[in-house]
Formats: sequence, structure tokens, C-alpha cells
Amino acid sequence: MNHVLFSLCVTIVMSVALPAHAQNSSAVERRIVSRGNVDIEVLSQGSGAVIVMLPSLGRSGEDYDAVAAMLASEGFRVLRPQPRGIGRSKGPMDGLSMHDLAADVAKVIENENKGSAIVVGHAFGNFVARQIAADRPDLVRGVVVAAASSGKVPPGSTEKPIGPDIRQAIDGPSDASMPEAKRLEYLQIAFFAPGNDASVWLGGWNSEVHHMESHAREHTPVDDYFAAGTAPILDLQAENDPVAPRRFAGVLKSMLGDRVTIVVIPNASHALFPEQPKAVTQAIASFARRIYGM
Repeated sequence: MNHVLFSLCVTIVMSVALPAHAQNSSAVERRIVSRGNVDIEVLSQGSGAVIVMLPSLGRSGEDYDAVAAMLASEGFRVLRPQPRGIGRSKGPMDGLSMHDLAADVAKVIENENKGSAIVVGHAFGNFVARQIAADRPDLVRGVVVAAASSGKVPPGSTEKPIGPDIRQAIDGPSDASMPEAKRLEYLQIAFFAPGNDASVWLGGWNSEVHHMESHAREHTPVDDYFAAGTAPILDLQAENDPVAPRRFAGVLKSMLGDRVTIVVIPNASHALFPEQPKAVTQAIASFARRIYGM
């Protein structure tokens, strides 16, 4: 009996001694952060240094479920603000610029009241992340651009950063009127490397948000956000990404120099996070620890 009681006491003490992130890394809290007539729903989990994660074009922060849980288990506080029009996030959807979308996320970081944060932007989200760093450098300690078009091409090139065929493949999956087989074809072309299951992204698209974010990108000069202020940048590249192809892989570093660290994730395309969640988590965590001095 004494042995049983002793074991029970040890178990209780160990449970209390475990850090919060080790006990609750999978527990997700949902709350609303308001900014004037805008409400932003925030998914948060874990404790420690803050990492903010912004999703791809027309998609939800729930795309990050697996990676957010792994980062929280690594000792980070992970915040996922939902774009206007996703979940319980709401506000004006017309005539917005990247500055408006950046201000929504800046309010979330301010509301956390833990100082500056690492901001991760996947695909379209990378433009928002860089815009926050440019507009509010006091809130951004470092930026991760993941499977990201830089918005520019190498000097002397006459190509567009994203060509018309790939643009069609990017926009196609969010069109619910299109046959599922065609949407899946576009997903495989633009978002998933050969052999990776593109069907996991057949759902989760919001066409209204897609149009809102596309308008913001098209009506904001690239130079407003290109340099991400003066923040250090992790350029997290997917090896098989046709949206940010290998021939453009050095654009950010060539223009911004040693502020940019490049990490290439094998066997991944533009979706990246559902394709290689463990490798992505490791790269983000390593960068965050370096920037935070952990």
C-alpha cells in the first residue's frame, strides 16, 4: 500500500512539474480579438515564445493543425489568426490592401502582450507577414516565408513572378462550381509534389476570402512589403514548387543579403505543410530558437 501511495504521489508531482506546453500542447483555445469594426478569431495553443502562423490564399489557419501542435510541444506559443471571412473572423471585405490585412494580425500580436513575435506566412500569407514586418517592426522579431513567391523576379528576367498557367492552377481549386476531378488536377499541378495526396486540400477553400486577399495583393505595391522591414527572414522553400520555382529561389537573398536564410524542404510543393509537417516544424523551430536566443 505504501508503495502504491508513493508511486501516486510521484505521478502527481511529475504532472505538476511538467511545463504547460508539455501538458496542453494539443489544446486549442479560440478567442476573438477586435479592432474597430473587425473581429479576428484566434486559435492559440502552447506556451513560451510566440509564433504567429498565417495561411495560404483563401484558406484557414486550421491547415496548420499538425504543425501548430508540434511547435507547441517544442515549447512555443502558437497563434493562428483567421483571415476576415474565415470562422468567426469578420469585417469589411471590399477594397482592402495588404496594409489592412497586416493591421488585423498586428492587433492580435499586440493583444497577446508578449512583445515581438516570429511571424510565419505560407504562400499568400507570406505577403501579409512581410507587410506586418514593414508596417510594425516593433511587433516582428523574425519572418518565415514558406513556399513563398517573393513577388519579384531576378534582374533582367522578363517573366512574371507567377505565370498565367500557374495562376489558373492556383485559382482553380477554390472554384466550387468546377468538377472535383478538375479541381484535383489543379491541386496536383500547383500545390502537391508527385506522389503526395492532393485530395486532402479539396476542402477548406473560401472563394470570398480568395477574392478579398487577391484584391489586396493586386492593389498594394510589391515594394510596400518586399523587404519585410529589417527583420531576419527564413526563406522556407519547397523543392518542387511551381509557384515559387527553383529559377527564382535566390531572389530574396540576392536582394536582401545575409538577413535571409534559405532552407529547402525535399518532396514538397506549394502546399508544403500537409506534405512535410515534421520537416517544416523542425525548420521553423530551429529558426525561432536562434532568433529568440533559446
